[in-house]
Amino acid sequence: MNKPVLTIVVPCFNEEDVLLETSSQLSNLLKNIIDDALISKESNIIFVDDGSKDRTWDIIETECEKSPFVKGLKLAKNVGHQNALIAGLETAAKQSDCVISIDADLQDDINVIPSFIEKYWEGFDIVYGVRGSRETDTVFKRTTALGFYRFMGKIGIKLVPNHADFRLMSKRALEELFKYQETNLFLRGLVPLVGFKSTNVYYDRKERFAGESKYPLKKMLAFAFDGITSFSVAPIRLVTLIGFLSMVFSLIAGGYALTQELLGHTASGWTSMIISIWFVGGLQLMGIGIIGEYIGKIYQEVKRRPRYSIEKDLYSVLSKEQLQKEAVLQQR
Repeated sequence: MNKPVLTIVVPCFNEEDVLLETSSQLSNLLKNIIDDALISKESNIIFVDDGSKDRTWDIIETECEKSPFVKGLKLAKNVGHQNALIAGLETAAKQSDCVISIDADLQDDINVIPSFIEKYWEGFDIVYGVRGSRETDTVFKRTTALGFYRFMGKIGIKLVPNHADFRLMSKRALEELFKYQETNLFLRGLVPLVGFKSTNVYYDRKERFAGESKYPLKKMLAFAFDGITSFSVAPIRLVTLIGFLSMVFSLIAGGYALTQELLGHTASGWTSMIISIWFVGGLQLMGIGIIGEYIGKIYQEVKRRPRYSIEKDLYSVLSKEQLQKEAVLQQR
């Protein structure tokens, strides 16, 4: 069996503080794996610049000149982590046998990547990098994360708990993934839908090497909500259930009020009436908002706009040059 060509895809957004170290560590790791005869010497790393405002792209271009392993992909504007990741995956899949995705902040343990390759040799098409524990997280983050995974499981969305976007996928698994052409990407939910043979590799997550997290609480909540609404209509059903229960409660309250009226025990109830109006009004607005979110997603899907635009491609150009050199050598 031929040694597989591996590409490591690294989405980047304003990562100038950590990028040099990331490039150095991944390049050394790739060299060691090649020396161990686990992968082809044509293997490489693609850094995908997601419209960064700092020196991220300048660093990527410099690293491309210095390292034979480093390639670059510059997107025309910021399109978000998931779209930047899919851009890298689609580019890498053209000339790779397997692809590993990892964030640029070095929090995911790159030392387990050889284990990913070993699992690939064993016949697994998808290898998930899963955190062994969340002891380094705050109590709030740990509690909310575990609650999110439980909730997603309850509404029928199959996720791998404690897994982000650190994974290996074979070429055929990627080809199946690319058939999902939806605009609202939630790769943690899409990848399990592919259905090929998969396994987990466990590791301990590290502290961020440098720079600031690109996922504050606001973005994490938005990402979680996108994941829920992209895969389930449970929120709409929940609002429907609350509306039904409110109607039942109002009928009971109306019957009680009518009974009191017939018995002559009427009393003023301005406060309770106003509270009820506010409560029901709030439910209605929430329901309209949730329905609006789904309609907005439908609007984005039917327009079929491209998920990203590539401004500069230092991967395909270099790869073509390599192929031309190989063709010349073969003719000789």
